[in-house]
Amino acid sequence: MMLIRPRFLSPSPPSSRREPLLPALSQPPEPSRIFSSSYSSSARPPGRQPRPPPNKRPPPNLRRLTARIVDLTRRKQLAQIMAEVEASKRRARSGRGGGINIIVMNAVLEACVSCGDVDLAVELFEEMRGPTGCGVDSVSYGILLKGLGLARRIDEAFEILESIEKDTTAGSPGLSPHLICGFLNALIEAGDMRRANALVARFRQVLYEGHSVLLYNLLMKGYIKSNFPLGALTVKDEILRQGLKPDRLTYNTIIFACVKSAEIEKAFQFLNDMKDEAKRDDNPELLPDAVTYTTLLKGLGNSRDLYSVLKIVVEMKSSLLSIDRTAYTAMADAFLACGSIDGALCIFGEIIKQAGNNKDLRPKPHLYLSIMRAFATIGDFDMVKRLNKRMWPDSVGSISHSAKQEADELLMEAAINNNQIDVARGLLRRIVNGKEHFSWTSRVGLVALKVETLSGFTNSPLRPHVFPQILLNDPVEKYMLPFRESRPLCGDLILENVVMRFLKDSVVPLVNDWGTCTGIVHRHDCTELDAPLLSIARPPLCVPSSTSLEHVIDLLLREKTEMVIVVKSGNMYEGSYTSSSRPLGVFSLALLSKFTTNTSDTHDARAL
Repeated sequence: MMLIRPRFLSPSPPSSRREPLLPALSQPPEPSRIFSSSYSSSARPPGRQPRPPPNKRPPPNLRRLTARIVDLTRRKQLAQIMAEVEASKRRARSGRGGGINIIVMNAVLEACVSCGDVDLAVELFEEMRGPTGCGVDSVSYGILLKGLGLARRIDEAFEILESIEKDTTAGSPGLSPHLICGFLNALIEAGDMRRANALVARFRQVLYEGHSVLLYNLLMKGYIKSNFPLGALTVKDEILRQGLKPDRLTYNTIIFACVKSAEIEKAFQFLNDMKDEAKRDDNPELLPDAVTYTTLLKGLGNSRDLYSVLKIVVEMKSSLLSIDRTAYTAMADAFLACGSIDGALCIFGEIIKQAGNNKDLRPKPHLYLSIMRAFATIGDFDMVKRLNKRMWPDSVGSISHSAKQEADELLMEAAINNNQIDVARGLLRRIVNGKEHFSWTSRVGLVALKVETLSGFTNSPLRPHVFPQILLNDPVEKYMLPFRESRPLCGDLILENVVMRFLKDSVVPLVNDWGTCTGIVHRHDCTELDAPLLSIARPPLCVPSSTSLEHVIDLLLREKTEMVIVVKSGNMYEGSYTSSSRPLGVFSLALLSKFTTNTSDTHDARAL
């Protein structure tokens, strides 16, 4: 009888010992022995991998947890991150999966630094490198150094670097230019150039090992942030002395420094150097990119150089450069800054046309608002209204509440500049109903003031307050609060002992032992708890009791004070005060507000 070997089995190697075809039925083999013997045999089929032993679980896949931590970091939800990490630890202890590793904990460290909780980052770092921790690596050290640098805890960061240099830390990542440059960037972001230069001097040998321009690019960035942009030019000279070649980031940083210093001619000079070097070395990576041109457009817009703006726009479109939404927006902003609304509209139309095929080019609300500001200034109400209507469906990204308010304000400004008073009044009424307050010096405040002037008192949409209970010609003595009821304080008291008084009253008068008013203390002047009240008091503003209420209100507004002291007529001239003049009472803005009522309330009362 001939035995046929199955096709899915590979031929066995020759052996002098003949194995039985089947095991004896009286002694069934144990499954574990079959499992181990089959995988220890040299006759394993090719392409098959051994299965892990059943008593060892595969390491958990924590990619989903890491991605979740990164997403919560963007939302600044540190408490939720810590809760999910603890839940993963509990699942691992109960044998239901979960757990953590060094990648997960590095993401948690980054979340702590991003949310500004450096103390928690230090605590987690110590836990990671402890005996029961998951360990640390160079990424862990880099994140911790960045957090300490941003928190201005420089001494602790230097101690960590020195311990790494001495190789006494757990994990021993070793000093590297990448690790030090991360800490250097944190110092630069914090604006501490003195410590940044000290760091470079301390670890100069390690930083120069890589012979990279990354260090110099960071130093140039630091000079720009420290309000000394032209200091970046000296860094470029150092790059050339070291025998290194500037890269595209180097030139972009230098051009930005020139633009920030309003040195547009030097910026163009470096642009030409950038092109010449790229052509000489046949290096396309050195050619100007969108960042280069948008930086130049910003500087040209600030200098209102329309001819140069046109030149840069033509150069960008004629090159092989990929123009993105940011570049198009910079073109439109530069045209608007130069006063060329037509040029901005041409760029805007081109964006809208190309956005049909490329959704990434759809403009953001910023561009709509910029063009609306230009048309609102010249009073083109129809164009502003059209842009305001199309901003909602055609723009990309979220539209903030402030952007919505500004769109309505620009529509009102266009209406008032187009002499459409009734339309502007209706828009102003809608804006006032949606806002608790606004500044009169802001855009909406200036437009509202113009609408208020043209509308008159009776048609005012701002609902001004009136005084139905008082007459402005009456003497202030009729409406003042008696001085004793104002509960004056002694000027010798320390602020710390009476600080609770200023939580209730915004202004309090002071007296001496003879009952004379010696000053007035305002709440916002209380900045030192150990100071005597008399040292932070303002001189009292006094008026005779026969002064008209209208004049007292004007005096409060003109002198920007909240209280005046009323004294007996004949004791003093207005504005002067003698120690023999006893105060009769006080009159304040808080007291005045009790006599006011709203015009809408008055109309409602009349209707009833």
